[in-house]
Amino acid sequence: MLLANKVAIVTGGARGIGRATVERLAREGARVVVADIDDEAGAKVVAAVKAAGSEAVFRSADISERLDVFNLVASARDAFGKIDVLVNNAAIVDDQPFLELEEGEFDRVMRTNIKGAFLASQAVAKQMIRQRQADPNCQPGSIVNVTSVNARFGQSDHLAYAVSKGGLEQLTRSMALALAPYGIRVNAVGPGTVETDMIAQVYKDEAWREAVLSRTPLGRFGTPAEIAAVIAWLASKEASYLTGTTIWADGGRMSLNAMMPASPEADT
Repeated sequence: MLLANKVAIVTGGARGIGRATVERLAREGARVVVADIDDEAGAKVVAAVKAAGSEAVFRSADISERLDVFNLVASARDAFGKIDVLVNNAAIVDDQPFLELEEGEFDRVMRTNIKGAFLASQAVAKQMIRQRQADPNCQPGSIVNVTSVNARFGQSDHLAYAVSKGGLEQLTRSMALALAPYGIRVNAVGPGTVETDMIAQVYKDEAWREAVLSRTPLGRFGTPAEIAAVIAWLASKEASYLTGTTIWADGGRMSLNAMMPASPEADT
């Protein structure tokens, strides 16, 4: 198992990519702290993980609030004694056109997607450093940020989201430099369009779905489990020489410079 005896925190762990990540890390041997603002969904994830024979706990946390982050780190330490992995997955999306985007909505997205990742990473990194100072045999930790292809692509109707994901990519690089002296690796995965509840709300229009697929060489949306697999690998010692890197799990979209015909293999 890739993460045997490791302890991981997954923010936004109750649904979508977050839930798939919790389940994958648990299968890889990690004990997982599920952090989310949805208590009911979070409890269901924990129950599913335990039913599969792994360990997990749920902690209600709004990562844009420093006190919630402090309590999250403390509860993870109290539950499992240490923290080895942080997955910054929690995110929200805006859906107002640029000229109508309200300041409050812009701030709301930035608080969760950027400030939340910063607060969680800083608090967890300090805990990881304390662990190594107390026990030199303790292995360095790993932080994985979930960004998006929209970190690189402009989005007129989801501007705040795109800006926040671009910022998260830069946060990944900058934290990687800052934490390298402590052996802590910081990487990111940049999904393309993945079948989650959040995407379903954004791309309800069939014309939008066709437009997205036309610029996705593999001809289909990704699944949360596919993104979770990349996250688990990045968090593990198998990726021990990677830091400051973003892996684009996007069906080939980042390499595309033309519209693609529908793929005959899309449903396979």
